[in-house]
Parts: sequence; C-alpha cells; structure tokens
Amino acid sequence: MRLQVLGCHGGELPKYKTTCFLIDGVLALDAGALTGSLGLEQLCRVDDIIVSHSHFDHVKDLPLMADLIVGRRDKPVTIHASRECARTLRTNMFNNSLWPDFTRIPTRKNPVMQIKSFRAGASFKIGRYSVISIPVTHPVESCGFVVSDGSLSVAMSGDTGPTQKLWEVLNRTRDLKAVLLETSFPNRLQQLADISGHLTPQTLKVELRKLERNGAAVLLYHLKPAFVPQLKKELEGLPVEVLELGETFEF
Repeated sequence: MRLQVLGCHGGELPKYKTTCFLIDGVLALDAGALTGSLGLEQLCRVDDIIVSHSHFDHVKDLPLMADLIVGRRDKPVTIHASRECARTLRTNMFNNSLWPDFTRIPTRKNPVMQIKSFRAGASFKIGRYSVISIPVTHPVESCGFVVSDGSLSVAMSGDTGPTQKLWEVLNRTRDLKAVLLETSFPNRLQQLADISGHLTPQTLKVELRKLERNGAAVLLYHLKPAFVPQLKKELEGLPVEVLELGETFEF
C-alpha cells in the first residue's frame, strides 16, 4: 500500500495544506488538498474519496475537483460519507446555489460525482479495500477509518478529541502499519481544543496510552499552521512522527 501525504494541516497558508491522503493513487482520505496537489491526469485516476466529516477543510476540494474532471471520466467519482455528512454535502455544497449540483451533471444517470452514505460505525467495501468506520468525538458527526487491502491496514482518526471506540477497534486490528492521528492546538489552548473536539499534545499523551501499538507508526496531522513550531516543541519525547507535505510511505 502506498500512502501519499497531499495535505496534513489544520488550516491553509503557503506551504501548509489541509487534510488529504491518497492511497495507491485511487482512494483519497478527505479532500482538503486534491486539486492543489494533483495534476489533472492524477485527479482523473481518483475513483473514491472517503470523507471523515463535513467541515470545510476536509471537503473543500470536492466542488473544484468536480469542475475539473467533468467529461474526462467514464464513471462518477464516489464520495463516501456518513449519513449526516452526506446530507450536509447535498444540502449545503452541491445545491446549485453554492456550487452546481455535479451529482446530477451532466445527467442524473451519469453524474461527475455520486455521494454514497454509510452509517457511522459500519463496515463497507471500496474496490479491493475493506473499510471500517468508527465514530469519534467532534461537534459534528465525525468518523475515523481503518482501511485494509487484505494484507495490511492503515488507520485515520478523523477530527477528534479524547475518544474510546477508535482505540478499541485499532487494538483488535491485525497487521496495522500506521495510525494517522490528529493533533491541533498547543497545550495552552486546551479549553479551545476541548470545545472544538481536537487534541493537544497533553491529551494526545493520554490517548496514546489506550493504543496497543504492536509496531504501528503514529503519524500526526492536522497541526494548526499558526502553532506548528510550538506544537513540535511540545511533542518532543512522544513516540510519534509529525507528517510533512509530500511525504510518501510504502507499507
């Protein structure tokens, strides 16, 4: 399995891009940096996108991607989203007001994109990949995921504060190679992190005690650009790696 880091921050500035990972060139996890990181031919090869939740930094490239690939694919790109997230995308994004409804363009039978909803906590298949969704702790319905290709698995936390079910699922996942785990705010902003459903280095430390790593790497993403230097300092000594743009992992 090949994992590309297209975006790994909790905000966007020059040299910082919002959350987006690409598996084997065809399956995206969140859509915060698809059009800003991939060329047109690469975009057209992405068949499926799993969206963790409806917040803008995780879905913002969906409408831009739709506009770019129209007429260039034989089948629609499938957006996999929890029921609440799918409803938000249909009502507030692809609604012909904020953006044209590319789930019905050029026709309802052959759209550029289709939205396929799942129940938070459900398991489903995407091509050769098996996916387990896991509800996590956030102000809107947010899910983490375990993605397996049959021989190994990688996991992504989604946006979350302190949580429990995620760790229960990961601890019984065989051949788990990596956990993409969010950490957003420095310790001095703990109250803000709690209100907004995010982790700080000090709450991350507590959460890591719940994980039976069994050799899996813990790779941090979603650091807020304004606090990256401070966060990196506060994370020193923890058994984690902070992700950087453009990194590629072969598992």
